[in-house]
Amino acid sequence: MTDWRAVGIGFVVAVVIGLFAFAIPGIGPAAAGLIGGFAAGYVAGGGLARGAWHGLLAGAIGGIVIAVVFGLGVTLVGSIGAGPFGFMAGLGLTAIAITIALILAIDSAIAGAVGGLIG
Repeated sequence: MTDWRAVGIGFVVAVVIGLFAFAIPGIGPAAAGLIGGFAAGYVAGGGLARGAWHGLLAGAIGGIVIAVVFGLGVTLVGSIGAGPFGFMAGLGLTAIAITIALILAIDSAIAGAVGGLIG
């Protein structure tokens, strides 16, 4: 059974660190996913599989939320400047960002597995 408290803690940790991570391109967002996934796995405990599941959920949800907020901002700004073409480009960028966020949730799952082992 999923421990949503652990997922929520991992999500909050990943988002808070992710907000500051943009100052360190490349390393920052990956570190946010790793630390958030580790926190979710640690709080959930129960071994590799349980920690990995909770880390994956925390990383995926955090990545999707950040991607949607970023994508909506780009969509709104693009629609003001370029009309309907900017709006469509922003929606496409949002879809790409969500896909990348889901792929990057894998590192959160790995860190969650380590956290589940320790916790």
